[in-house]
This record gives sequence, C-alpha cells and structure tokens, in this order.
Amino acid sequence: MVEDKMQLQRWELKYVIPEELALNIRDFVRAYLEIDEYGAGRPNLSYTIHNLYLDSDDLAIYWGTINGDKNRYKLRLRFYEDNPKAPIFFEIKRRMNDAILKQRGGVKRPAVEAVLGGQLPGPDDLVSGDGRQLVAIQRFVQLMVADRAAPTAHIQYEREAWISPMDNSVRVTMDRNVMIAPEFATRFTEQLDEPMSVFGKLVVLELKFSGRYPDWFKELVRVFNLKQGSASKYADGIANKGETYFYRWGFRLPKGLSPAGCEANKRARQDRLTGVLMTD
Repeated sequence: MVEDKMQLQRWELKYVIPEELALNIRDFVRAYLEIDEYGAGRPNLSYTIHNLYLDSDDLAIYWGTINGDKNRYKLRLRFYEDNPKAPIFFEIKRRMNDAILKQRGGVKRPAVEAVLGGQLPGPDDLVSGDGRQLVAIQRFVQLMVADRAAPTAHIQYEREAWISPMDNSVRVTMDRNVMIAPEFATRFTEQLDEPMSVFGKLVVLELKFSGRYPDWFKELVRVFNLKQGSASKYADGIANKGETYFYRWGFRLPKGLSPAGCEANKRARQDRLTGVLMTD
C-alpha cells in the first residue's frame, strides 16, 4: 500500500451504527462509489489498519480531544501489515473548526527509529519523492518534540472503503472491530497485548468529502435516519479502557485491584495533575 490516495483536506461526518444498517448502507453506496482496491475480493470487503498513536506523558493530546479543543491534532504511525519491508506512514490529523487536514509521509522501516529520535529521513529512506511527504514528516517531528510525545496506544480495525472512481473527492468508510491496547514501544506487529473493543459490534461510518457536500449524502442520511455524532477511536478507546493504562510513567495499583472504574483510577487522574506518582 504505497500509493497515497489520502484526502489532504476534507470534511467528515461520523455515525456509529449497527451492522445490519451498515450492510444496507453498503448497498446504497455502491450505486455511487466503487470499493477500494485493497478491500476488493477480501472478506467483508475490508482490510486491516494499524495505528500507533503518540502522546505526552500526561496524555495532553488525548485531553485536547476530551476537552474539545478547537484546533486539535493527533500524531500517529500507520501500517498495514506485519512485514519488515512494508513502509510506516507518519501522519498528522488536525481538526480546524469543521475541517479535517491531514499530512502524511511514508518512511522505510529501518529509518523509523531515527525519525522518532528527532532526525529527518534521507532521500533513500522515503517511500516517495513527493516533497510534501518530507514536509509532513518534518512537521510531525516538530510537534512530537514540542509535545514530548512517544508511543502510547495501538489501535487496530477492519476498514471497508468506498471511493469516487475519478478523483477520490468523495469517500465512505465503515470501520469494524476497533480494538485498542497500550503500546509504549515501536514493535509494528499485529499483536495487541490485552486489547479492548472500543465500539463493540457497532460500525463507525464516516462520510468524507473534499468539495461540495454531495446531494446523495443528504439522501443517504434521510433514508437511513442517521444521527451524526462523535467517534474518536483514540479518545474513546482510552476513556473506555481506562486512562491509567496509558500513562507510561504511571503508577502501580495494589495487587489484585483492577484500574477500571475503581477509586484508584480517580486518584490517578488527580495525581496526574499534581505530578504525584502512586506506588504500592
């Protein structure tokens, strides 16, 4: 998956829907779009996406989403397979008002650790000679260093993607089996340690467009009575599993005590603000 068809600037509308409704929407969408080449012929027309999200020790990027900061962003490394020859994509996903802006640059795996250490890749380290990709990686490194961000969470899901055949200006995706797990290293494997489902059996539907809002999107929303909402795989995943799992410097809970929903979890949030570490 080296060819990059990503929409650099777009609007996206999100809906969390049951599987039965997703299948009906698939039948509706196929009249306007075609299945993404990577999903064609695969089970459920889907391919696997892995995202390794970076955040600061106090989860400042996560809290920016929770607090609804106006111009927030996320830093992530995306990969599609457990293959040492497959590239890693450095991505910045930024929200400015209602618009989504993305920057992304692909790097060969041997150079990834150096980039995470603050070095820019050389020409031979890049997947593409497109100068925008190097600019994206440079900006990624600047934000990463400023935030003191490091690997924090591994998110995996199955994506069904429908695209406009000519220019990718319209895109509909349905993400299933969204899983999250803490990840403080750069293993880039398909393995998730103690993963948790973020949305259960529900499907995350996203309507994406980079130009005028398509008239048939309006019809789709009306026919299926869709209710727009928020669905952040990263923020919802951390909130559902428990923030205490994702503080890399963190604390240790008393033996036999689960972090989820317990009093220690509440104290951990307070201690995060004062810089106090909890120990046995």
